[in-house]
Amino acid sequence: MKHLLKLLDLSQDEIIGLLDLADQLKYEKKHGIAHPHLQGKSVGLIFQKSSTRTRVSFETGIYQLGGQPMFLSSRDLQIGRGEPVQDTARVLSRYLDGIMIRTFDQKEVDDLAEYGSIPVINGLTDQYHPCQVLADLMTIRERYGVLEGLKLCYIGDGDNMANSLIVGGLKTGMKVSVATPEGYEPLEEVMEFAKENPDFTFCNEPAMALKDADVVITDTWASMGMEDEKEKRIRDFAGYTLDDELLSNAKDSAMVLHCLPAYRGQEITEKVFEDHADEIFEEAENRLHAQKAVMVELMKDKAETL
Repeated sequence: MKHLLKLLDLSQDEIIGLLDLADQLKYEKKHGIAHPHLQGKSVGLIFQKSSTRTRVSFETGIYQLGGQPMFLSSRDLQIGRGEPVQDTARVLSRYLDGIMIRTFDQKEVDDLAEYGSIPVINGLTDQYHPCQVLADLMTIRERYGVLEGLKLCYIGDGDNMANSLIVGGLKTGMKVSVATPEGYEPLEEVMEFAKENPDFTFCNEPAMALKDADVVITDTWASMGMEDEKEKRIRDFAGYTLDDELLSNAKDSAMVLHCLPAYRGQEITEKVFEDHADEIFEEAENRLHAQKAVMVELMKDKAETL
C-alpha cells in the first residue's frame, strides 16, 4: 500500500488491516498510551474544499502521532494560481513525508501520486471519499463485531459516499443495497466493479433497498460545488428523506450513519438523526482513528514494528 487514492485500489486484507490498526490506536488514545509513530514527520494538508471534520481530525491525528501538520489552502499554494499539479507534487515531495488533499477532481489526487515520491491520501474528491468509509466500516464493526454478512443500505445521491461505500462494503464481505433517483447513479466504474457480485443490489426505490438492512447510511443531496442545483435536487429526491416510516423497512435494530454535515428535514429528519446521534458522532470521531491508521501504514519507518 503506497497511497490511499480510492478503495478500489485496496485488497480486503489491506482494508481489514487498517481497521485493526485503527482499533488499536483508538484503544491507546482512550487509555493514554502514547503512539508517536510519525515522530519527526511532516504532512502537508491541501484543502481546495473547506472542511470541519477532515481538517481537525487530520491535524489532531498527525499531532497525536508525533508529527507536524502543515495546512495548505489553495490560496497559499501556487497550484491555486495555475502551477501544474505535477510540479507541485515534485516540490512538496522534497519537503514533506506525506500529502493529504481534499479537492474536486479525482485526477488531481491521482496526478499528485503519479508525479510525487511520497504517500498521497485522498481526503475527499467529487468521486470518492475513502477516509470517511474506513471510519464508517470501523463504526459498524464496533457495533456488530463483524462486517461479513451484514446488509448495508445507502439511499440518496450516487456521490463519492455511495461510490466508496459500495466498494468498501463489498470488499469486506457485506451485502450492499443502494437506491438513488434516476439520473443520480453511482460512477460507471463502481457499477462495473459491483455488477457481478450477488451481494449487490441497486434500484430507484428506497423502501425496497432498505428491506432488512442492518446499517442505513445517507448523505446530503447537494454536495459542495452543487449549491446551484439545490432546489432541483430537493424536487428530484422527493421520497428519499430518511424518516421513521422509511426506516421501518430496515431491521428494528438497524444503525443509522451520516458523514455530516446533515441537513435535517432534507435527507434525514430531525427525529431520526437525534435517535441515532450517538452512532453518527461515534462515526465522526472514528475519522480521527481511521486516518491515523492510514498515516501510520503509509508513513511509518518500515523498520518500526507496532
